[in-house]
Amino acid sequence: MKVAIVSRNSLIPVRAYGGTQRDIWAEGKELNALGHRVVFVVRAGSECPFADVLPYDARRPLDDQIPKDVDVVHYHGNLREPLSKPNLTTVHGNGQPGESFDINSVFVSGDHARRHGSERFVYNGLDFDELGDASLRAPRDGLLFLAKASWRLKNLKGSRAIAAMAGKRLHVAGGRGVSLSGKVRYHGMVGGDRKAAIIRGREALLFPVLWDEPLGLAVLESLYFGLPVFGTPFGSLPELVGPERGVLSTSVSELAAAARRTGDFNRARCHEFVIGTFGARTMTLNYLELFEMVMSGRSLNPERPRTLPESTGKTFAMTP
Repeated sequence: MKVAIVSRNSLIPVRAYGGTQRDIWAEGKELNALGHRVVFVVRAGSECPFADVLPYDARRPLDDQIPKDVDVVHYHGNLREPLSKPNLTTVHGNGQPGESFDINSVFVSGDHARRHGSERFVYNGLDFDELGDASLRAPRDGLLFLAKASWRLKNLKGSRAIAAMAGKRLHVAGGRGVSLSGKVRYHGMVGGDRKAAIIRGREALLFPVLWDEPLGLAVLESLYFGLPVFGTPFGSLPELVGPERGVLSTSVSELAAAARRTGDFNRARCHEFVIGTFGARTMTLNYLELFEMVMSGRSLNPERPRTLPESTGKTFAMTP
C-alpha cells in the first residue's frame, strides 16, 4: 500500500515543539517498517530518510498534488476540498462554533470524538525509540509544566499556584519569551534529548488545563517517563489519568496536596500504561484498519461530524 500523509503546515523532522509533526513522523516511520510506501505532503523545507517528501503548494488544489500511484490519503486537519483518492482525516483540535468535518474524520480520544458527534477515534502514538530510556529509578526533583507557557488555557498560572502551595520548585518547558520568578525554572522551547532529560528528572506533571483537552501529548510523554499527572478533569484527561497515575480535580489545594506525595504513585504503572496503549505501532495498526475501510468505499461516520453546541468555546475555572 502507498499512503500519502498530508499536513499542510508541518515541517519535518521535528526540531523542538510540534505535536502533529511528531504524529505524522511516527506514523510514516511505522508504515515504512510494516512494508508500506509513504509520501509526505508537507511544508517546503521538510526532509525524511524513509519516505518521499513533496512540498505543499497552497496555490494548487490538493488533489493535483497527490501522486497517481497513492492508494489512500491520510489528511491531518479539517479537509475542506474533495479528493479523488480514498481518504480519511484526523482532526487534532477542538472545532469552532458551527464547524463540520469530513464524513471520514477521526478524532484523537473518545471524549474528543463525542464532543464532535462521532464515535471514531484513534489515540496518538509515541515513538518510544525517540523518547529513549524512561530511567524510572533515576532521582527526581520538582514539578513540571510542559505546554505553551503563554497560552492561558494551558494554565501556567494555576500550575504555579499548585507548586507554590505544595512547596516545590516548578520547571516550565514550552513557549518563548516568558518572564518568571520565584521557585520557577524556565527552560524555554525544548525538544529531543534535552526535553526528555527535563521530563525524566521531574517528580510529576502539572496539567490544570482550562479547556476540553483533545488528547494531551505532554501527559503521555510524562507518563512514559513515570511521572504521575495532577490536573483538571476536562476533555480526554479522565481517559489518561486513573488513580494509580495521578489525581484530577478543579481544586488548587487538592492538587497541591497530591503533589506533596508524589512517592505514593507507582512510576512503573504509569510507564506500562503508555507502553500498552499509546505506542506509534498501535496507532498505525489502528489507522491501517481504517485505511482498508475507506478503500473499500465505507464511510467512517454515519453523517458528517459537527462541533456540538454544548462543547463550543467552553472554558473552565479552578477553585482554591
